[in-house]
Amino acid sequence: MGWGIYVHIPFCVRRCPYCDFNTYAGIDYLKQPYVDALIEEIARTGERLGRPEARSVFFGGGTPTTLSGEQLCSILEAVRRGFRLDPGAEISSEANPGTVDAERFRSMRECGFNRLSLGVQSFDDGELRFLGRIHSASEAVDAYHLARRAGFESINLDLMFGLPEQEPESWKAALEKALELSPEHLSLYALTVEEGTPLWRWVRGGEVPPPDEDVSAGMYEYACERLDAAGYAHYEISNWCRRRDGTDFRSRHNLIYWRHERYLGFGAGAHSFDGKKRWWNVPGVREYIDRIAEGASPVESGEVLSERTLMGEAMMLGLRLLEEGVPNDRFAGEFGVDIMTAFGDEVTELVDEGLVRWHGDSLLLTHRAWLVANQVFARFL
Repeated sequence: MGWGIYVHIPFCVRRCPYCDFNTYAGIDYLKQPYVDALIEEIARTGERLGRPEARSVFFGGGTPTTLSGEQLCSILEAVRRGFRLDPGAEISSEANPGTVDAERFRSMRECGFNRLSLGVQSFDDGELRFLGRIHSASEAVDAYHLARRAGFESINLDLMFGLPEQEPESWKAALEKALELSPEHLSLYALTVEEGTPLWRWVRGGEVPPPDEDVSAGMYEYACERLDAAGYAHYEISNWCRRRDGTDFRSRHNLIYWRHERYLGFGAGAHSFDGKKRWWNVPGVREYIDRIAEGASPVESGEVLSERTLMGEAMMLGLRLLEEGVPNDRFAGEFGVDIMTAFGDEVTELVDEGLVRWHGDSLLLTHRAWLVANQVFARFL
């Protein structure tokens, strides 16, 4: 089974106050050296592994579309040279509506990108300003239409809910605007306050009230009902997709993560997993570039995971898939024991509490567990 390929683009025009990802603003002078380093790392890895099969590619960040279309396409071409990319592979890129134009989208589509994930976050200009986004609501709509005109037939919109003092009516309006656009996929995330971010300091200092968990829960429940009525399949806790004409618009790359399968990460801070061990690159952009230029490994560290940890991760990730869950035969094929042998006590307790259920041979979260999923996952880790 082929690898999933993740390519990390760490550049942003401006860092959002809630973001704790490995991203940087104000280092545009490093873009081309970084692209060159990425191409070299991909080539080395592909050669070392004997040009293996790959079945998905995902450019994330950061903001991949801060790079030019030519730069993005040169990285994708390096992936094609280093790996045997499945002809039907999903090739995705995140895109910020404030950093796109018709020519960039056209270039990306022509060189093989076939899916876009637009970081819209909100259709309310006041909320966008609070979130530190560099685009307006109208620019988000314009970016969506630009992508359509460039030929993208698979588009995801990211939206955030549960902002401090966000009114439920604003969230309902955002969903209606998204449904009006009719994307193939929607990812909806509750705003979380990550330690060390500006938002965390604002909340801690009393400048901004913390998100209200009860209000967030109500927004999530409303979204579940509204998107179901609109014909979107709720296939993962935070993700919905359309299914039409025999085409399934689930994120095939993210399915690799949720199914606990193999992936390779390229770029500063990128993580990789081969089924037994995990490793990650140095996070600093300059250090990453320098290591590649010196012919050294960009890997900062790694770990060989215990069988028990691997089993727990497989349960935690697989249970996020609301329709599929964790198939017992897949679990047994990976670990040599079935779910009840590995986690009999935990599963029995969770079934009794109404938080998980068996559907045929697969273990799934119940609807009741969707809002407390992390409490369920903790039982396995």
